[in-house]
Amino acid sequence: MIKERFRKYLPVVVDLETGGFDPKTNAILEIAATLIIKNEDTQLLDVGKTYRYHIEPYEGLVVEQESLDFTKINLNHPLRNAITEKDALEELFKIINTERTANGCSRAILIGHNAHFDHSFLTEAVSRNNIKKSPFHPFSVLDTVTLGALHTKQTVLARICDVLNIDYDSKEAHSAAYDSDITAKVFCKIVNEFDS
Repeated sequence: MIKERFRKYLPVVVDLETGGFDPKTNAILEIAATLIIKNEDTQLLDVGKTYRYHIEPYEGLVVEQESLDFTKINLNHPLRNAITEKDALEELFKIINTERTANGCSRAILIGHNAHFDHSFLTEAVSRNNIKKSPFHPFSVLDTVTLGALHTKQTVLARICDVLNIDYDSKEAHSAAYDSDITAKVFCKIVNEFDS
């Protein structure tokens, strides 16, 4: 089971798109989380379902134009269907806690590409929305930059994917859902190859 491989931690890939680099002053614009599951047939780690939320920038936080240009996020797109940060986090945490309980895990652990970046924004969002408890470990993360450097001698996500023969579409990159799914594929492939 997943809990036995990760010391009772439920691994969950998280990717955020933000309005800048400062978790205290820049808004979260998108959040996606991809579950990691165990394939019953192969007994290997596999990519589970991805949950994605477009976020209304939290009142008073900054969204820098440079970030919008980079991510190509249009905050006024009619199909964006953004929800509040609090609603998104509460819904996502409910899903993660259900999965955590089903797998007999004590906590979730955040996996990310530059994981401390996403973790720092998530921690600030939990605090400012007065959410009592995050399912994630308060400071431990699993980082695919480090795993990539160790396993492929690369640190850039696109280059890691190239070495691992994972299709990577640079036009889709910097969407939270796409980056979360790709990071999950990288994580699963590296761990599965290490375990074999």
